[in-house]
Amino acid sequence: MTQTTSSTQLSILRYPDPRLNTVAKPVAAVDARIRALADAMFEIMYEAAGIGLAATQVDVHERLVVIDVSEDRDQPMVLINPEIIWASPETRMGDEGCLSVPGIYDGVERSIAVKVQALDLDGKLQVHAAEGMLAVCIQHEMDHLMGKVFVQYLSPLKRNRIKTKMVKQKKDEERDAER
Repeated sequence: MTQTTSSTQLSILRYPDPRLNTVAKPVAAVDARIRALADAMFEIMYEAAGIGLAATQVDVHERLVVIDVSEDRDQPMVLINPEIIWASPETRMGDEGCLSVPGIYDGVERSIAVKVQALDLDGKLQVHAAEGMLAVCIQHEMDHLMGKVFVQYLSPLKRNRIKTKMVKQKKDEERDAER
């Protein structure tokens, strides 16, 4: 799956691609390039039926996240240079999936509520209080900005099985594409 935006081709990196382990740098300026990147990321995320996407996942290593956990896909949220400023001490184990690890879901323990501060598309600082699915999504996407994929929370055995499955899946897809 590849999307085109102006002169850049974006596609979602798949685990175990080592670029997913890159720590994102802060966005220097909220400008037309960042707004176009956010638009392209929303398009890719919606097409892939995801609820969140970090710039790291499309091989852009800047601190930008797009999220929409709404059922009607009508509540887009952009977080530029996000920072979690508070996380509830209470946690919950819940199944997570990831557009970079398609078809794999497993339990990850997360804070049930967070407060995040980030710039919006106008460069204004915003603070968002989140709980439930939105809180989980924010934590998950912010992990990507730190170079961490959710499978890294799993046991080495599970992680190796997932890695083997993803590598095989990629080889199968490449072989099918050659036919």
